[in-house]
Amino acid sequence: MAAEALAAEAVAARLERQEEDIRWLWAEVQRLRDEQLNAPDRCQAEGPCLTREVAQLRAENRDLRHRLYRLRLCLAEELSHQAKLESAARAAAQGEAGRAGRGAQRPSSQNREKDIRKKKKEREPDREVKNQPDFIKERLKLFETLKKDHQLLFAIYEQKGNTGKVITVRVADGETVEGEVWKTTPYQVAADISRDLAESTVIARVNGEPWDLDRPLEGDSTLELLTFDDEDAQAAYWRSSAHVLGEAMERYYGGHLCNGPPIENGFYYDMFLEDRAVSSTELSALEDICKAIIKERQPFERLEVSKDVLLEMFQYNKFKCRILNEKVNTPTATVYRCGPLVDLCEGPHVRHTGKIKAIKIFKNCSTYWEGSPEMETLQRVYGISFPDNKMMETWEKSQDEAKNRDHRKIGKDQELFFFHDLSPGSCFFLPRGAFIYNTLVDFIREEYHHRNFTEVLSPNVYSSKLWEASGHWQHHRENMFTFDVEKDTFALKPMNCPGHCLMFAHRPRSWREMPIRFADFGVLHRKELSGTLSGLTRVRRFQQDDAHIFCTVEQIEEEIKGCLQFVQSVYSTFGFSFQLHLSTRPENFLGEIELWDEAETQLQNSLIEFGKPWKMNPGDGAFYGPKIDIKIKDALGRYHQCATIQLDFQLPIRCNLTYVR
Repeated sequence: MAAEALAAEAVAARLERQEEDIRWLWAEVQRLRDEQLNAPDRCQAEGPCLTREVAQLRAENRDLRHRLYRLRLCLAEELSHQAKLESAARAAAQGEAGRAGRGAQRPSSQNREKDIRKKKKEREPDREVKNQPDFIKERLKLFETLKKDHQLLFAIYEQKGNTGKVITVRVADGETVEGEVWKTTPYQVAADISRDLAESTVIARVNGEPWDLDRPLEGDSTLELLTFDDEDAQAAYWRSSAHVLGEAMERYYGGHLCNGPPIENGFYYDMFLEDRAVSSTELSALEDICKAIIKERQPFERLEVSKDVLLEMFQYNKFKCRILNEKVNTPTATVYRCGPLVDLCEGPHVRHTGKIKAIKIFKNCSTYWEGSPEMETLQRVYGISFPDNKMMETWEKSQDEAKNRDHRKIGKDQELFFFHDLSPGSCFFLPRGAFIYNTLVDFIREEYHHRNFTEVLSPNVYSSKLWEASGHWQHHRENMFTFDVEKDTFALKPMNCPGHCLMFAHRPRSWREMPIRFADFGVLHRKELSGTLSGLTRVRRFQQDDAHIFCTVEQIEEEIKGCLQFVQSVYSTFGFSFQLHLSTRPENFLGEIELWDEAETQLQNSLIEFGKPWKMNPGDGAFYGPKIDIKIKDALGRYHQCATIQLDFQLPIRCNLTYVR
């Protein structure tokens, strides 16, 4: 016992010394940080020598951070080791006492039940990898270290009086409440209004930005509380479910997670596995792990961390490092933790995994990193979740109905069309299917005639010089079928617009001719990835009712209005309801921002005048112009992107299209 006491005293002394080191190191980090923040003020006075001083301070700062991190790891290991020793000692003492009390008694019925359960568990297949990868533990330790640093910083801010300031929170219904900056959360505001409201709310929207319910408010705010029927809330719900699936996949496979976004109906997660693939027989095991994670009610914790530290955290995962290096353009990014999973994510998320009431893991497939066959093969697993078991039952019924209504099955059973591996993504229309197809073409052709469109026929193959002039070569070359002829590169056309520009420009045009409306039913080809091909909804060879209107600036809004009425007339004929989305300037846009702003304003004015509900879809426009996307609703309530009305100011400029006034 004396030896144990001495050992305990030695451990305690070591821990105390290390805690003192940590306090000193933190003070030193703060001092260096303050000096670095003040450095720009001294720049003009001290001249060029300051650059070396700042670099030295930064280097010392990095060393101190690293040393602080290692010391915290040592502390955690010492405490864990000591706790294990104490636990083992207690267990040994209890075991001796139990054996002395039981003597030579026969095993109780309770012990026999334990043995049966143990044997049953041994016979069950493994649900998780037995040896979790080291990167999971290291990643979690670093997260906990960073979390303590954030808590310490907040405590310092609190001591300085930077928190506690009264703020005004205006709730969506007009009610105004008071709160404390950096303390009051949307969940607390919701709970003060109604406990049921707080529990049914998925996420918040603060000053127009999606927000975690447990994330403190940072100033005066306008607060909206979003339930599952809101699109942002649905996305957050399925984003959180994707993290649950990601945690389950790490537990089961031990591979490297890649992307796990919410999608229109559910979510998926991609994982890189070097030496194996995911089997559909494993989906039930993944679902069981997901349900166990949900029962644990693991909280979602958010941290904003510097990019350099995140690169250290995810150094084991080349895919996360690619995202950080190629997609993150800010000094910091956010990570979320639930259980042992720590993942890059902008958020927001539900409060904890227990908010996910029903989950289904239902499909898997192989894919490529960023969809490129030249990159690594990934394993993708799909799932869906709901806050209510009845919603899951409704979804499962719709899936059964969808199987019966699958157009691929109907096409085969009724001998309308089929597909063949010798021409992937290209439909073979049989006589019955060709009759239906031609009937639809005749209907649209008649509608074009009523609206003063003139039908044209254009070539299928063009020189790459045309695509370079139009800008498509730079943005769509990888999606075009190309080939060389007599030292020139040609491509099958994926769209009609450059060809129609050539038809407009083949002779001088007068303002009296405007607008000129060309309609074209020509064959188009797009080099879609084989893994994305799906019946008639995603193909490589297709025809569409494709038209281009050449008009003056003054005629734009009237022409857009006519296109919207055209769409409404055709869809109402077939009984389709539809949604309108205004897709605006993307990151890779061509041209001047002023032209884009003008084009977007004109489309917006046309939508307002049309009088139907519409939504903004920021950043999803084509590279050459904004567009109105129309999604139609099928018999099962699913939406599909169909018609598109695009406004292109760039192509006439790039192709030098003119008319005479």
